[in-house]
Amino acid sequence: MKCSDHLGLRRDGDAYCDAEQYAVKLPTSIAFFLQASIILLFLAGSSAPTPLYTVYQASWGFSPITVTVIFGCYAVAVLMALLVAGSVSDHVGRRPVLLATTLMQAGVMVLFIEADSVAMLIVARVGQGLATGLAASAVGAGMLDLDRERGAVANAVAPMLGTATGAILSGVLVDYAPSPTTLVYAVLGALYVMQFVGVVFMRETVATRPGAWASLRPRIHMPARLRVAALVAAPAVAAAWAFAGFYASLGPVVVRTLADSPSHLVGGLSLAVLVGTGATAVFLLRTRGVRFLMIFGTLSLVVGVALTVLAIGLTSLPVFFLGEAVAGCGFGCAFQGAIRSVVPFAEPHERAGVLSVVYIVAYLAMGVPAVVGGIRLVGTGDVLGTATEYGLAVIVFALLSFLGLVLARSSRAER
Repeated sequence: MKCSDHLGLRRDGDAYCDAEQYAVKLPTSIAFFLQASIILLFLAGSSAPTPLYTVYQASWGFSPITVTVIFGCYAVAVLMALLVAGSVSDHVGRRPVLLATTLMQAGVMVLFIEADSVAMLIVARVGQGLATGLAASAVGAGMLDLDRERGAVANAVAPMLGTATGAILSGVLVDYAPSPTTLVYAVLGALYVMQFVGVVFMRETVATRPGAWASLRPRIHMPARLRVAALVAAPAVAAAWAFAGFYASLGPVVVRTLADSPSHLVGGLSLAVLVGTGATAVFLLRTRGVRFLMIFGTLSLVVGVALTVLAIGLTSLPVFFLGEAVAGCGFGCAFQGAIRSVVPFAEPHERAGVLSVVYIVAYLAMGVPAVVGGIRLVGTGDVLGTATEYGLAVIVFALLSFLGLVLARSSRAER
């Protein structure tokens, strides 16, 4: 049997097959775990600076709007990477993209360590956003190449676990470890180097094909047969990530205000509770149908966000965390349902491109409202009032998403 037959790929050139056949490669299960760990740690790296913003702010004396600018630069960089190169791994393969991005992330950690100004921090965040955007679609598609069912679950769980891990790790190091603005990045940088080595020994899972340069033209493309499902899923993705975006940028300030505590760990817990409960819900409900996940997710978002708004009015931290936990379940289920309704049905050579469209919707929903909320905060100076207004907007968005799901079901029933 040819090595290309064994891998399920179509490749040209016996020399390549001979090299692939006799090279030491990771078993499929290890390769799957490695790719899941890449997106987990990339998202951990993206959330690691969140509890550190107050440290930077105290040292460099910038305003709250600067925090949203820094966060916005990261989101824009992710979007640009997805728009320009989201489908490039469908052409050149998953391994080359992951080799480049893990090495790039390790270099970005050095930039964070050396950062001594807002400008350097923005440069580091832009580099981090570009690497994350490039890796997200390649990793997501690679896991689906290896296992469609587990890949769909991992695509929803791993980013959430990563975001929670980064926020908690950073918060702990800020409060209890020396040199927090150095140590967290040094640890992550070492892990990215280890992942780079792992990718060297990972099998390629998709056949290379021409058109890589042409694919770099900025575009959003969804195969025609998947467009209806994508349109139904988009509002659920947007509602979930709009809520997550606000708490990724300003959540720690809200929690520390409610808790009347300067603890960075307490601030990091705001994001960790949200995405941690989301990941748990996805895992526990992984066998439920797509429609159930999306309806349950949007309704849980409504209830959870309503509780957080109530908690702000009552200045109650326990109620706030309860609301975040409920909203987190909604966040995870809505995102998981959206992924499962679209991405697994793409052909192998379409997967990275299709997944990049899902992430584009997610990051637009996460980045734009967070920046608007930051501008609003600067104008009013009222952290809790801004959070309340933002929460009410998310409730409206989630209700619209739920209405869209009901109407889509009614439309199909009429036909």
